[in-house]
Amino acid sequence: MMHPIERSELWHAQAAILLAIILQLTLSESLRVGPRYLVAGLELLLVFGIGFTAPRRHKGAEVPHRTISVLLIGLVSMANAGQLALLIRALINGSSLPGKSLLTGALAIFLTNIIMFGLWYWELGSPGLSGRHKSDKDEHFLFPQNQLNDRAWQARFSDYLYTSLTNSTAFSPTDTMPLTHTAKALMSAQALISLLTVVLVTARAVNILG
Repeated sequence: MMHPIERSELWHAQAAILLAIILQLTLSESLRVGPRYLVAGLELLLVFGIGFTAPRRHKGAEVPHRTISVLLIGLVSMANAGQLALLIRALINGSSLPGKSLLTGALAIFLTNIIMFGLWYWELGSPGLSGRHKSDKDEHFLFPQNQLNDRAWQARFSDYLYTSLTNSTAFSPTDTMPLTHTAKALMSAQALISLLTVVLVTARAVNILG
């Protein structure tokens, strides 16, 4: 069964991805994976994908919608991870890029990582981009509102983006707990990526300021 998404939630997701596109275009050439507009183009496909599939829910389209959404989010996530690898190499081995470009590039990668994992959590824990129907056995995250037995409350994209933000900055779950192995694996990967980025960037910043 396909599940509709409210227009406001749809816009929030599209706005977050548009921000990721802007961040992508600010990266220096040596920190990019592929041509300049490759990753930004994939993110733009996500924007159009959300706009096309979300208002048009119909039975029988769940599998292709889910396949396309996971593929696009996965490609952008891998590209961002590749850019993080290029950043780490530049920070460790030295680079001709000025310190400001390295730090702003790290910030762009860090924020893009938050947005992409927010999309992963949204797709995993709610109808997300694919619009799959959520059932009780599909619970991947436990929000505080769930503990209050508020049956009328339903997590939206902004809730999953907030979960991604807090997991990136605290390097662990805060008020929202992962319940399944998939959710725990995603949150663990995000925490490790964020920790690695912050530690290396902090070391670089201390070196620049010193």
